[in-house]
Amino acid sequence: MDVHYGLSGDRRVTVQRADHSRIVAEHGGRGGYVQRAYMFRGHEFAHRTYFANGRAYDHFYRPYRYRGINMEVYAPVSYYPVGFYGWVYNPWIQPAPYAWGWTGTPWYGYYSRYFTPAPVYPSASLWLTDYMISNALADAYQARIDSGQTPQPVIGQAAVSSDVKALISGEVQRQIALENSESIATARNQDPDPQSSGIARQLSDGVPHVYLVGQSLDLVDVTGKECMVSSGDVLQLKAAAPNANNANLMVIASKGGQECSRSTTVSVMLSDLQDMQNYMRETIDQGLGKLQNDQGKGGLPHEPATAAGAAMKASFAVSAPPPEPNCANEIAAEAQESDKVEFELGQRQNAQGTSEQTSASGGSASNVIAVGMTLAQITAILGQPKATFNKGANQKVFIYANVKITFTAGKVTDLQ
Repeated sequence: MDVHYGLSGDRRVTVQRADHSRIVAEHGGRGGYVQRAYMFRGHEFAHRTYFANGRAYDHFYRPYRYRGINMEVYAPVSYYPVGFYGWVYNPWIQPAPYAWGWTGTPWYGYYSRYFTPAPVYPSASLWLTDYMISNALADAYQARIDSGQTPQPVIGQAAVSSDVKALISGEVQRQIALENSESIATARNQDPDPQSSGIARQLSDGVPHVYLVGQSLDLVDVTGKECMVSSGDVLQLKAAAPNANNANLMVIASKGGQECSRSTTVSVMLSDLQDMQNYMRETIDQGLGKLQNDQGKGGLPHEPATAAGAAMKASFAVSAPPPEPNCANEIAAEAQESDKVEFELGQRQNAQGTSEQTSASGGSASNVIAVGMTLAQITAILGQPKATFNKGANQKVFIYANVKITFTAGKVTDLQ
């Protein structure tokens, strides 16, 4: 069990079970997902059933390894005809006016200084850009409510400018082209390469990719200062450190407050970067579905006859198990279990008090743990902890049967 308390005040509980399934609980167990693996044609897929805002839905992912890290890249369950991808990739014949209907919604009023939709759309990629940003900001506002925060006016916002939107729109086009190539491979009964679909290619193609953040992350900037990003912030890839697990990105749009400020360079774990790309592709796919269903309505143009056609369902999705029927209860149960672990930890701390040094095995000098030791030294002596807690980007807490160990920047700073 890993419990993360973010700088924003939210809490995320992640549980890896012995059968390799995973449960993530957020906002006191009111949201999260249940993930289980299944095999199809000799390939492993991850099936996640998400629960948010009172409803369940599922997504699929392909595991792959990159730089020794286990990654999971989004796998679309259906693909559109080639002509449809061409229609959403290329400029429309005429710019399309479109009214989103957000006026009066709490999230839009709260972030109105940060984000303004375009009055007209010359292309589907720009429409999808505003679609993605609006979904991310609605999620960010709901997360504040779910974590018990009263929304207050935010100062220091670095608004999503037209230049930033143009960068996101270009990234949307690249993702559409990628999905189109995957659809062609799937139609030929070929399996898309997960590395080519994920960040492995993005970190080596020399293109300055941009990412729309889909969940809160605690980060460290180049000066060592902690800050956070959350849904709706925008980052641009600068460079991937060779043979490292992180990449450096620049914040190009920030909502202000505790958020990392614009032009700040931050270090992002590659697994988190993959999650950002997954979030963008997932939301783009939702937007593609809306474009196809709503074409000709509200100002949107009709797709040309050459682009029409039914979507092709990916064969792995046809054979996939159904969504987890009990996901909401499983998520809530793990949130309650983490509450229990934290309560027991607090009781133990009150009973034992604080000590600066603890012997792990009857005073043997080789098994003494002390302030200043590294995380690797501790795990070599005590093994893996029962649970871990993250506080911000620099501090981690390990919970063992008889001791609580706090690490700051990878070294022990407190023993209890």
